[in-house]
Amino acid sequence: MSFSRSSKEEILKVEFEDDSCALAFLSGLIHSCGQIEKSGSKIYIKIVSDVESLFSYCQKIIKKLYGDNVEAEISENYNINKNTYFEIAFEVEKFKPLLLDVGVVEISESGLSFNFDIDNHLLIEDEAKRAFIKGVYIGASTSSIKLSAETYQSCGSGYHLEFVSQSHKFLIDFSNILAEYNIIGKIFERKNSFVLYVKDVNTIQDLLALVGANESVLNLSNEIITRELRNKVNRQVNCINANINKTVEASMKQVNAINTIINTIGLESLPEDLQEVAVLRLANKEESLDELIKLSTIQLTRSGLNHRFRKLIKIASSLEE
Repeated sequence: MSFSRSSKEEILKVEFEDDSCALAFLSGLIHSCGQIEKSGSKIYIKIVSDVESLFSYCQKIIKKLYGDNVEAEISENYNINKNTYFEIAFEVEKFKPLLLDVGVVEISESGLSFNFDIDNHLLIEDEAKRAFIKGVYIGASTSSIKLSAETYQSCGSGYHLEFVSQSHKFLIDFSNILAEYNIIGKIFERKNSFVLYVKDVNTIQDLLALVGANESVLNLSNEIITRELRNKVNRQVNCINANINKTVEASMKQVNAINTIINTIGLESLPEDLQEVAVLRLANKEESLDELIKLSTIQLTRSGLNHRFRKLIKIASSLEE
């Protein structure tokens, strides 16, 4: 299960005790992803989601507020990238009281019309405002967050969460609501829709906490720690490998120089101090300078040993000319 879907499933485990919060949730849900469709003489507002439990969640709210005589319709409608999407349909005439209450439709002298603006009267209380944000999160959010524990491999992608809507004005108004909780995103146009996105991982955590997805916050925090630890280990391994490569490269250069001297003038022609380090290197071709110092029978410093090897390389270079 994706991080996005699991966070939505987590949110839907908690039911609303307050009716105003339940209405605010439905308002956020329908405003963010509801689509108007006509079938024969009937008009529907339809919601498509990959979270099947959303239907029963909405039905409980509807039953609580409007009784048993009103029921939404659900159908398995889409299969995209191996994910099944469900379509929830609200017949406008049957659900007129609900749609009026959540601010999706309004009645005027000309009859029934659809209202795409957020009804701020539903969001006076802080809890209702949070419930509205939950509805929008369920209806319109997607994320690119992948947890290492789920994929059993390194997840190199960054953290990205976005809300997609057909209405630019809705996203502007919604972003203003989020800004009240210091959650700041950016809006851009993508093909035929608009996107409000958040890339800062701390802001994403704040948003998840705001909608009550506390387990998802914990999972994301663990992922951040895992990635940071993995990156730190990788840097250390890369550093170690780089040092090993430098040691091997330097050692080969020194060994080649010593062999050149042996094959031309012989080691015995060298001063005693250079003979000793030459023999030491030939006997320990893979060791670093620090290890050679420990193995040496004479007292040497790192710079002193390095200086003697440079002398050997210089002598070998002159012999090759």
